[in-house]
Amino acid sequence: MPGETILLIGASGQIGAELTMLLRSSYGDSNVVAADIKKPDGALFESGPFEILNVLDAARLGELVDKYKPTQLYNMAAMLSATGEKYPQKAWQLNMDGLINTLEVAREKKIHRVYWPSSIAAFGPTTPKENTEQITIMEPNTIYGISKLAGERWCDWYHLKYGIDVRSLRYPGIISYKTEPGGGTTDYAVDIYFKAKKEGKYECYLGENTFLPMMYMPDAIRATFELMNAPVEKLLVHSSYNLSAMSFSPKLVAESIKKYIPDFEVTYNIDFRQKIAETWPASIDDSIARSEWGWKHEYDLDTMTKDMLANIK
Repeated sequence: MPGETILLIGASGQIGAELTMLLRSSYGDSNVVAADIKKPDGALFESGPFEILNVLDAARLGELVDKYKPTQLYNMAAMLSATGEKYPQKAWQLNMDGLINTLEVAREKKIHRVYWPSSIAAFGPTTPKENTEQITIMEPNTIYGISKLAGERWCDWYHLKYGIDVRSLRYPGIISYKTEPGGGTTDYAVDIYFKAKKEGKYECYLGENTFLPMMYMPDAIRATFELMNAPVEKLLVHSSYNLSAMSFSPKLVAESIKKYIPDFEVTYNIDFRQKIAETWPASIDDSIARSEWGWKHEYDLDTMTKDMLANIK
C-alpha cells in the first residue's frame, strides 16, 4: 500500500465520489488524483488534487498519467441503464471507448493495476434469476448491459494478452444518502428514502414485488477497496466478480421504512424501467468472491434503512 498513487476517473459519480474519499483516507490525500468532466463541490475538490478529464480524450488521459505517474488507475465513468436506453450511441461510446482508452494507457504507460466496474446489467432475460452464478448465460438486452458484458471480455483479454492486472466487480444496485440517483434502474431504492424523509410518500416506477440484488454504499466501496488490495495470486477471475449483499423488492423497502416512519405511503406507476429490471437477476451467488478474497457484507435491509433515515437531512 505505501508508495501507491491513484488516478480515479469519474470521481464525481455516485460511487466515484465516496470511493475517492476512502482512498484518500487510506493512501493520503495527495496520492489520490480525482478526475471528472466537471469540477465538483466540497470535500472532493478541496481534499486533494483534481483534474478536468473527459475519458474519451485519450491524449488528455495520457497527459495526466505522465504528470502523476499513477500505479493504479480506476475508471468509474459510465452512462447507466435507464439513461443509456435514451441515448444508446452516447452510452456505448462513453462506456466502451472510455474503457479502451483506460486499458490502452495502462498498457502503454505500464500501470500495474486497473479497476473498472461491471454490473448485474451484464446478465439478461435468459440468465437464471435466482442465485445467479459467476459463470452462466449472459445475453443482456440493454445498451448498458451489452457494454458491460463486452467490457468484461476486454478486461479479460488485456489480462491474457498483456498481463495487466485488471480487477472488476459486478455491482448490484447501490444505495447511498450522500449522492443523488444517477440514471439507473435501481435508483428507486435511493429515491424512496429521500421521499420518505422529506414528503412521507413515494411513487415507485417498479412493481411492488420486483426483486433485485442491492448493496449499501459502505459495503460497495469496501468491496472495491478489498478487491484492489487482495493478493494477485488469489484472484482467478479477470473479467468481473459477482458481488452481493441483499435482495429486496419495493414492497419490502417500504415495510422497512414504515418501522421508522409508520405513515409512509407508496404508490406505483410502472414505466419502461420495469422491463429492464425484469431482465436482471433477483439474487446473486457471490461465493467465488467470498472464497477467493474473503468478501463479506455488513449491511442488511433493516440496518441500511436505519442508517439511511438517520443520515438524510
